[in-house]
Amino acid sequence: MACFFIVACKAQKKEVSPIIANGEKLTLVSDEYEFTEGPTADKNGNVYFTDQPNDRILKWSASTNTVSEYMSPSGRSNGLYIDRNGNLLAAADEKNELWRIDASKNVTVLVKNFEGKKLNGPNDLWEDPKGGVYFTDPFYKRPWWNHDEPEQTAKRVYYLAPNADSPRIVIDENYDQPNGIIGSPDGKKLYVADIGAKKTYVYAIENNGALSKKKLFADMGSDGMTIDRLGNVYLTGDGVTVFNAQGQQIEHIDVPENWTANVTFGGSDRRTLFITAMDSVYTLKMNVQGAR
Repeated sequence: MACFFIVACKAQKKEVSPIIANGEKLTLVSDEYEFTEGPTADKNGNVYFTDQPNDRILKWSASTNTVSEYMSPSGRSNGLYIDRNGNLLAAADEKNELWRIDASKNVTVLVKNFEGKKLNGPNDLWEDPKGGVYFTDPFYKRPWWNHDEPEQTAKRVYYLAPNADSPRIVIDENYDQPNGIIGSPDGKKLYVADIGAKKTYVYAIENNGALSKKKLFADMGSDGMTIDRLGNVYLTGDGVTVFNAQGQQIEHIDVPENWTANVTFGGSDRRTLFITAMDSVYTLKMNVQGAR
């Protein structure tokens, strides 16, 4: 009987997650939005995110767990990223531009077009350790546009080098829809999702910002993504799926929404996973810290 009891207990023992804090569960912060996207955290762990249909940027306070409106209108911002100087970089979808928003909410248009033609619609972005910005440019027809077809001939990934006046193409191949993008904190790897083809690739970043050594990382796409200090990569869509640096799935976080758009690490210790999904935002306490 004793042996049976021990075996039964072992069989019923719940597997402990390698990355989620013990006993922690997904927590709804708010569901008062239309479609949430683009979360990014500042140095204090506060998270900025977008409610694009309502043309606004919101701010989650890490200390009070409350959300307030930060900026409206916001240029129909989608993806966001806090740069090294504390400015907010925004994929401003209204006029197909890339913006920098300073602490006083002054807007500088970093990229207005490419070779005299409108971009398709910058979607997601990441700043490398040198201060250069990679951004994806898929094409999703927006109701606030006056044009129905893209002016660019391809859906690409661009790189805006530090102090450059215009971006250059770094991925110009047959991507269906380049979307989520994130780099490793050492600036040596770039992960890019082709959400249309349901693939995520990893590239080596060269000294001049060029990409090489393309490799399939995961057999799934991603709307947005983040990375932790262990090198694990978090992909979104059906909840949050986590892969280690070798591309092996190590965790799946269920989110009770039809679509999970994006994810980042926030909180004062960067151990809070902040998730944007449909009309809601959620948090989850983690064992690991987000990379920065």
